[in-house]
Amino acid sequence: MPKKIFIVEDEAIVALEIARSIEKLGYECVGMAADYGKAVRDIKEKVPDLVVIDIMLRGEKNGIDIAREISRDPGNIPFVYLTSVTDEKWMRAAIATEPVGYLLKPFRREELQSTLLLAFRKQEKQERPAEVMSAVMEEKERIVLGYGYFYERKIDRVFFEDRHIPLGSKESKLLRLLLDAGGKVVPFQNLEELIWEGQPVSDSTLRTLIYRLKTKLDPRLIETVPRLGCRLVCNRAEKYFSEKRTDA
Repeated sequence: MPKKIFIVEDEAIVALEIARSIEKLGYECVGMAADYGKAVRDIKEKVPDLVVIDIMLRGEKNGIDIAREISRDPGNIPFVYLTSVTDEKWMRAAIATEPVGYLLKPFRREELQSTLLLAFRKQEKQERPAEVMSAVMEEKERIVLGYGYFYERKIDRVFFEDRHIPLGSKESKLLRLLLDAGGKVVPFQNLEELIWEGQPVSDSTLRTLIYRLKTKLDPRLIETVPRLGCRLVCNRAEKYFSEKRTDA
C-alpha cells in the first residue's frame, strides 16, 4: 500500500506539480491545503504518513505554525519543508521544529524522491532495535557524524544508516572542508574562495549551499556562527582529521 502524503502549499500550480511528482514516485496524495486552518483540520482527519509543508503561506500563520500544531498530536506525523526561504531567522525557526527533511525550491524530481525516501527511513529508524544499528556500524568502516549519519572516507560518500545520501559536488566539497577543520569554525570567506575557486559569489549563494547540506544531513550537525563562519558539530571530526594527516 503506497505511503499517504498531504501537501500544504498556497500556490495552486506548485501544489499540483508536487502532487503529480509524488504520485509518479509511487506515493498517494491524500489532500492539499493552502492555509493554516484547512491544513490542520485535514491533516488531523486524514492522518497521512507524511506532510510536505511550504513555510511561507498567505495569512497570519505560516508553515512553521502548522508544523508546531501537528507535532502536538500524539500520532507525531512527520513533515518535510519545501520552500524557497533561506533567511537565517526563518531557517533557525524551521529547524527547531525538527522536520525529517528540507527541500529548497526549485527542486528536481530526483531531489524530491531522495528527500521523501530519507524521511520515511528516518521514521523507520525509530522502530528499529539498537542491535540492528550496531550491526550496520560494524559492517562498514565509517566516520560517525552523529544522528545516524556516517561518512565513508575511502569513497567520499555520506550515509544515513545503510542508505547513501547523494550530495552535489559543492555540497561534498563543503562537507570535506568542515571535516578537515576538525570542528573549528571555517570563515565564510575561506569557504567561498575554496569552493568557488576565487570566483565572486553572493552571500545568499553560500548561505543556500550551507542550508542544502544541513537539510540533507541532520541540521544539528552543522552550526552557523553569524557573520563569522560555520563548523561541523561532530565528536569524530577531529579523529577524521588526525587520521587523514597520518595517512598523508
